[in-house]
Amino acid sequence: YPGLEPLMDDLLPKKSPLIVAKCQNHLNLVVVNNVPLFFNIRDGPYMPTLRLLHQYPEIMKKLQVDRGAIKFVLSGANIMCPGLTSPGGALDDEVLEESPVAIMAEGKQHALAIGFTKMSAKDIKAINKGIGVDTMHYLNDGLWKMERLE
Repeated sequence: YPGLEPLMDDLLPKKSPLIVAKCQNHLNLVVVNNVPLFFNIRDGPYMPTLRLLHQYPEIMKKLQVDRGAIKFVLSGANIMCPGLTSPGGALDDEVLEESPVAIMAEGKQHALAIGFTKMSAKDIKAINKGIGVDTMHYLNDGLWKMERLE
């Protein structure tokens, strides 16, 4: 995440303990000052939590779903291509396959989910069928509800 480099001293203060917590369902958390900042699932890359993404929204590329997809995404569903390509949806053409992305909602300021693209943005537009993004973390899931680890 190139956008994180200038923020590293703020996010990971030198004197604060950095803990990697292993949780159920193959979830690992990077915790600083009792606050989960990053997570990964199985051996996947580490991604920022939504709380961190809300503080620093420019650290990830963004895709936008239309209003009809919001309730499904908030239930943990993967994001289908038509929800990204319909009016109200938006794609960044530079997003490649297997890229971590922030999922924005039409008309909303903050991300509602974080996921991995299953195909490039160009393929999502061209194929317009099937799953476009695997949802990894969304508003109101267990990770969102875990504000602090005590």
